[in-house]
Amino acid sequence: MKTQAQLKQAAAQAAFEYVRPRIEERTVLGIGTGSTANCFIELLGAVRASIQATVASSEASAARLRALGIPVLDLNAVDGVDIYVDGADEADAALHLIKGGGAALTREKIVAAVAREFVCIADESKLVERLGAFPVPVEVIPMARSHVGRAIVRLGGDPVYRAGVTTDNGNVILDAHGLDLRDPGAMESALNDITGAVCNGIFAHRRADLLLLAGQSGVREIRTGVRR
Repeated sequence: MKTQAQLKQAAAQAAFEYVRPRIEERTVLGIGTGSTANCFIELLGAVRASIQATVASSEASAARLRALGIPVLDLNAVDGVDIYVDGADEADAALHLIKGGGAALTREKIVAAVAREFVCIADESKLVERLGAFPVPVEVIPMARSHVGRAIVRLGGDPVYRAGVTTDNGNVILDAHGLDLRDPGAMESALNDITGAVCNGIFAHRRADLLLLAGQSGVREIRTGVRR
């Protein structure tokens, strides 16, 4: 029986094999945040000399890349991102995602928005019939925390302040439990409309194009078709 750590490594290896043929084509790689993304970053070290540029979704990932000698650029310094590789906290069969367990959701969503292709890597425990067992992270401007919390309650959620966490943008996180995500796009929009909410962890308007899902029998691909 493979452990979860082994499954994450297998998903990262599959992403590495998928991306590797394009690395020498002046590809700009978007790099995500979290334990599975960290496995992918470590694999990139073997081809560091061929990597033209990366854009990281967090300061932590940027530091890991630089430690391996991999160039990291500001998103504003590149024309676009060719492939973005990142993990997820939940994914459904339509490749809608919940992300943000590592508090990097805003930068993750920005990089995903500009990426021509979004490759999600995960172990099989992350695939669910319907999103919502994992709470939806909402990044919030600190002075608006109570206001945003009350708005989440009106949407049917139970917001919990993630104590001791400050995002790379200097904001705080509310984890919204119990939201009805039968229509994840509608809930994503509703949360976006709350004044003081910077971003939320539902990736429905910009879902993944490819999910590499590692299970006990290997890694399988689930596709929606390349978006751009």
